[in-house]
Amino acid sequence: MQTPLVSILIPFKNTENYITNCLTSIIRQSYSHWELLIVDDHSTDNSFDIVEKFASEDHRIKLLKNSGSGIIDALRLAFHHSKGDFITRMDSDDVMRPNKIAVLAENLMAYGKQHVALGKVHYFAENGIKAGYKSYELWLNALTKKGSNYSEIYKECVIPSPCWMVHREDLIACEAFYPNIYPEDYDLAFRFYKYNFKCIPCDAVLHDWRDYSDRTSRTHEHYAENHFIAIKLKYFLELDYQKDKTLVVWGAGNKGKTIAKKLTALNIPFEWICDNPKKIGKDIYGTVLKPFRFLEDIENPQSIISVANKDEQKVILEYMNQLKLKAIEDYVFFC
Repeated sequence: MQTPLVSILIPFKNTENYITNCLTSIIRQSYSHWELLIVDDHSTDNSFDIVEKFASEDHRIKLLKNSGSGIIDALRLAFHHSKGDFITRMDSDDVMRPNKIAVLAENLMAYGKQHVALGKVHYFAENGIKAGYKSYELWLNALTKKGSNYSEIYKECVIPSPCWMVHREDLIACEAFYPNIYPEDYDLAFRFYKYNFKCIPCDAVLHDWRDYSDRTSRTHEHYAENHFIAIKLKYFLELDYQKDKTLVVWGAGNKGKTIAKKLTALNIPFEWICDNPKKIGKDIYGTVLKPFRFLEDIENPQSIISVANKDEQKVILEYMNQLKLKAIEDYVFFC
């Protein structure tokens, strides 16, 4: 049986409490033909020493020091030194299920190039997982099971950042890790989408995703909500915005206002609707808000929906179905 070399890329910084479990889970993989490029991003704890010991005992582990700063520079460095036919990423505070690399590699071999192999994820934490993370896990896994990840790409990151695998040539083709765009995992998901890489359906939980209070995605400014809106809008305007349609912004909360402000700055015309009677009729950033039923008077709309409430989203979705409007083509949820 063909066994392509799999390159695993890991940036790490101050994860001494978790990195032993991470590396042990990689060494115990049922698929053994892998190399690990693991990059120290200026750790100040004992992380480097721990990894150095593992590297001295297993020639497949290559320890590097980040010559730049941050996750993107570390990933670039790891990829530059990699030799694998297949490329995957891992986080230094997480744990692989024993069959993770095998399942991802086998799926990628079966489907071929211009595909992304994915697996389901499981969040865990010492003090239990908060409702928001559990909701994200369930939502993400439902998409991964069907391989329909891109269908809701403007909501949140639809590719689990530490649980994907692609052909080396495909990663080069989409210029992954080379733009300095954060959050880098969401940018990568959009690049897979832009280059039309198909998501391979997977119903297996392959990755245990650790949550804790000082995890980078919780604390770093690059992962703040305003960056999510910026990257969503960037790719929407590049990939799915149709100038022959009338752009409509739904919602006048913080997200809606941020979107409207950015569109105004870009001189992109739009209608603005909401269901808040206190805001309907008001002029904000030069646009007068209208009631959401105004959508029915627009002949060819394309909506950006910023409404975050799940129940209200269901009502909006039913309304869109009544109007026979299609996801992505006629509307996207930015929430």
